[in-house]
Amino acid sequence: MSQEQQRVVVVTGAAGNLGRAVARVFSDGGDRLVLVDRSRDALTAVFGADGESRMLAGVDLLDQDAVNGLGRAALERFGRIDVLCNLAGGFRMGEAVHETSDGTWDALFDLNARSVLHAVRAVVPHMLARGGGKVVNVGAFSAQKGVAQMGAYTASKAVVARLTEAMAAELRTRGINVNCVLPSIIDTPENRQAMPEADPASWVAPADLAQVIHFLASAGARAIHGASIPVTGLS
Repeated sequence: MSQEQQRVVVVTGAAGNLGRAVARVFSDGGDRLVLVDRSRDALTAVFGADGESRMLAGVDLLDQDAVNGLGRAALERFGRIDVLCNLAGGFRMGEAVHETSDGTWDALFDLNARSVLHAVRAVVPHMLARGGGKVVNVGAFSAQKGVAQMGAYTASKAVVARLTEAMAAELRTRGINVNCVLPSIIDTPENRQAMPEADPASWVAPADLAQVIHFLASAGARAIHGASIPVTGLS
């Protein structure tokens, strides 16, 4: 595959369990990767050093200037950005809504919504200039309705779904597909430790979720715009 045929895929939250799975499935398909996480050391620990088809970037997604710099660096390195996978985010149980602190609210909206906004600000203008691209966001299955002690979390992830729909309406006629996935509990070591009494057999394997994300970034999904795809495991 020539470099002209190889896509360039930006993956935020790349050092996490899902990020690793997503990086693997795109790499296996021959794509070049821009792997983003807050800590470059964490990226290096997972992926090793930069390579011919891989760029590591330690970036704070809450710093718009830094994210803009990432976009410029990716373009300087690879000359294009074809796909943006917004995986970075976070979860925490919270207080009742009437007791929700500014700290809880701000942390979850920063992690889950502002990070997406900053990334698309940096990347979508280039996609528009090139005439196309794919954006895949990660929402949450639980955010389709309010859940007790999860008000701030479900609200922040609901914002991701609404941003996805708005972007799709704005960009679909300009060659850019924007969609999101709605996973239930992802089967990670951290979730198994946090919920030792739960049965992870019904959870979503990161590799399975990565396959759905890969499909939404493919030509096969060119007719899909603004969708929120539930990904809820095997049983």
